This record gives sequence, structure tokens and C-alpha cells, in this order.
Amino acid sequence: MAKGHIDLPQREAQLILSKKSIYEALKRIDDDALARDRVLRLETGFRTKINTHLLSLPTAEAKFQKFNTSPFVLMFYSKKKGYTRVAEIEGDIIPAKVFSSMETSGGRMVEEVVLPVYGWEVVPSQMHTVESLLDGKKSNVDNFCGVTLKSGPRCLNDEMAQNIGRDVANNVRAWAEKHGTSEVDFTYGVLYGTKAQSNKKDWHVLRNLAESLPRNVDVINSHKGTWNIRYRRDGLDVSAAVRIGIDWWTYLGDDNTWLEVCAALIRACVSPAGPRHDIPKYIISDLSAILDTSTKPRDFNVSLLQESQLEWLFFIARHFCDGLSN
Repeated sequence: MAKGHIDLPQREAQLILSKKSIYEALKRIDDDALARDRVLRLETGFRTKINTHLLSLPTAEAKFQKFNTSPFVLMFYSKKKGYTRVAEIEGDIIPAKVFSSMETSGGRMVEEVVLPVYGWEVVPSQMHTVESLLDGKKSNVDNFCGVTLKSGPRCLNDEMAQNIGRDVANNVRAWAEKHGTSEVDFTYGVLYGTKAQSNKKDWHVLRNLAESLPRNVDVINSHKGTWNIRYRRDGLDVSAAVRIGIDWWTYLGDDNTWLEVCAALIRACVSPAGPRHDIPKYIISDLSAILDTSTKPRDFNVSLLQESQLEWLFFIARHFCDGLSN
């Protein structure tokens, strides 16, 4: 499927977050008892999941076969680094595979911790059921909400987009009947990133859904040029949308939900440190600007994050936008 499909949404404007707005939002969370409680619950859940996961990661004692390395990549990387002995690259294999393992399972860990805190139910991974497609769900007397979640904005290929679109079209009736509702709201959600970063494969979920519908379906809002679709079929109202990054987290909770998740992750993973007296030198050219906290308001003070953890907040926040400004 070509990225230049005639019905694709127009080029998305870049999402630029200001550090000032992040400071202000974090202060609001810190002052809100319910929000603070959510952050603390998320922190506990993340810490439990992460500690369990870390025990299963490859270690130096593992057999070579467990690392599933590519001989070609090993050689290309050795060329880049100028290695002359296997002992030199051996030291790079373990951290590389640890990253790979975490990327594979990290998204699911986040889903399992976060969804219940915001009133959603985690859908167990089961094959060949009408809810196999879903990662989370929520229902009431009026409607059923279901979501399929991916970790990042480029995790989808053409075949996956086709299957998801068709499965939604085929299963919404069963979802509605199982939960006793006449409205279904489906989301293809992405945990971080922006629409500008999307390779647009995710939009093709909506296109495939639309093309799987009978010709006589009443389409209320077309997917053409947008990131959502709404239609009515045999008395059932169906809406589907692609929600990426902050858009997804806002739908799940509110405007500050993504920041609550970030704060909880930092608290679970990074211990506060004392004042630093050195000026770090970064290899990544724009990392220094991303981490800069020099514009922090003089009266800024929150208990959720300590001074040394603020650079981590911007380090994470950069994954939810296309740029940071002061």
C-alpha cells in the first residue's frame, strides 16, 4: 500500500510541547489528590512488572544461542567499531539483546499496569475468539469501547493493518451483543509518538475497515482524509479511530494522563540523585537541549519528582512530541 494513497489525511502539523506547559501540568498533578494517587498506583504496578521482567532478561551466564544474534549484523557492527577480537563485541551483545527484549515486552507491561488504573479491563491474549484482536476494553449500558495497542508509531505493516481492519468490521456485532450495547467505539492506539511520525500504515486500518463493509452501510463520517470513521449498520452504531501518543492517553484519561504515566515510570525506575557539578557531553547532537532545565520557574517545587529527575521527564516527553520548546 503506497503511503501516497489518495484518501490519506493531509500532512500532519508537528506537535511541539513547551517545557513551561509541562512544568505547569506536573504542578497540577502534584496538587490533585486523585492524580497523585493514580501516579503512586502506577509506580507500584510498574515497579512490580519491571522487577519481574528484569529477572527473565539474558545475562552473562546465558548460552550463546539464547541471544539469537545475526551473524551479518555482528560482522557489520564489528567493521563499524574496528574490532579485531570477538572479546570486544561480546561486551556489546548483552546490552543490545536486553534492549531488544524490553522493546518486545515493554508495551504489554505498560498496558497491563495502566489500563486498570483508568477504568479499563485488560483483555488476556487468547487465540481464535471474537476479542482476540483487543488488548483492552470498557463497557457500560450505552456502549462498548475496545482498543488494540501498539508500542510505537511504526509497529504496523500492511498485512497487520489489513487484518485489524477486517477483524473490526467482522467482530463489532459480536462485541456489542456480548456486552449488551448498541454502540461500539474501537481505537487503534499507539503508546507514544505523533501522527506526524506515523508511516500511515495505521491509517490503513480504517481504510481496510471501510472496504470490508457492505455497500449499503450508512457511513456517517468517512475515513477519507481523517483519522476516524463512523457508520451505522443494522441498528448498530460503530466508530473507529487511530489515536497516537498523547491523543491516546487523553482519550484514556485526560490531558495530563500521559504525564502521570511518565512521572510514575520515572519514580519506579530512576532514584533521585544529588546535585551534579560536571557538565555532561552528549554524542546525540540535540540531547543537551532536550534535557535542559535552566528555564524551570524559580518557584517550581513538586514532591512527585525531585530536581535530578526532571531531565528524565523531558527525556521521556520528547517521545510524545515532535519537538520541545522552552
